[in-house]
Amino acid sequence: MPKLGVVGSLVWDVIYGRDPMASPVEEWGGIAYALSSFEAQLPTGWEIVPLIKVGRDLSGQARQFFRTLTRLVPGGRGVEVPAANNRVVLRYRSTERRCERMAGGVPGWTWAELGPMVHDLDALYINFISGFEMCLGTAEALRHGFNGPIYTDLHSLLLGMQHDGIRVPKPLPNAEQWFRCFDVVQVNEDEMHQLSPEPMALAARALEAGVSLLVVTLGPRGAVYFAAPGFATLADRALHRTSDGPVRTALVSGPVVEATDPTGCGDVFGAAFCSALLAGQTVEPAVVSANRAAARNVTFRGAAGLAQHLRGTLVGL
Repeated sequence: MPKLGVVGSLVWDVIYGRDPMASPVEEWGGIAYALSSFEAQLPTGWEIVPLIKVGRDLSGQARQFFRTLTRLVPGGRGVEVPAANNRVVLRYRSTERRCERMAGGVPGWTWAELGPMVHDLDALYINFISGFEMCLGTAEALRHGFNGPIYTDLHSLLLGMQHDGIRVPKPLPNAEQWFRCFDVVQVNEDEMHQLSPEPMALAARALEAGVSLLVVTLGPRGAVYFAAPGFATLADRALHRTSDGPVRTALVSGPVVEATDPTGCGDVFGAAFCSALLAGQTVEPAVVSANRAAARNVTFRGAAGLAQHLRGTLVGL
């Protein structure tokens, strides 16, 4: 069976203000949203290989979560490390704006650790949930040592951390070097503006560095994509380096929904988009599928039971 490696951080969330009338909620977050989305939407026959480090203090609870996923390779689970697991306190100021404070000490991957684990994989999905999943040197070694497609959500690479754990926007040094490591790159609108004031300028930088496809999520407005000349599906990911022609771009509107919980929407979008691309879909239908999945996520709270909700099946109470 083809195998997808998933890199990211499993985070224990404490969420305030998502429902102003309710008490704070504690639940798994971070890569749990992407894993749930893959569980529901990965093409038939594909298996998930979790390349996820888990702190010893929450390793038992993490194993329980992994047991709820049916698409993992047999025996698939997180890698326990002797450190405190990442924990995040989220305080929503509005439906789309929040303050985030992180604690924990889960270390990133080195190439010596990761290299032997990716040699038999067919594709990789990397979500920088904490921003510390790997350094640039590891990403460069991964690109050099892995021939399959690599999808990434840059996310917290564009967040710094104050001494009290509050996450704040920060520039991304060596952005072009990071771009060279990935075939498909996802950012949200705020992250796009951190990288460049002009969307087309950012697309030009990314595609010139070797990215085949850049997608920018726009919340309830949907997503816009920038595809390199010659790129239609993942099978074309190397062709654009020798192809002439214009960059293809379009805004793909998302469904209109009544927002309940925006937590994890970008992660659900990315996993659904990656799944559609792995299934051989062209870019625009893949974005439509991803927008639909993110809209379904907005109407559901938390990652527990999310896969069933994304499939459209009933979630047991």
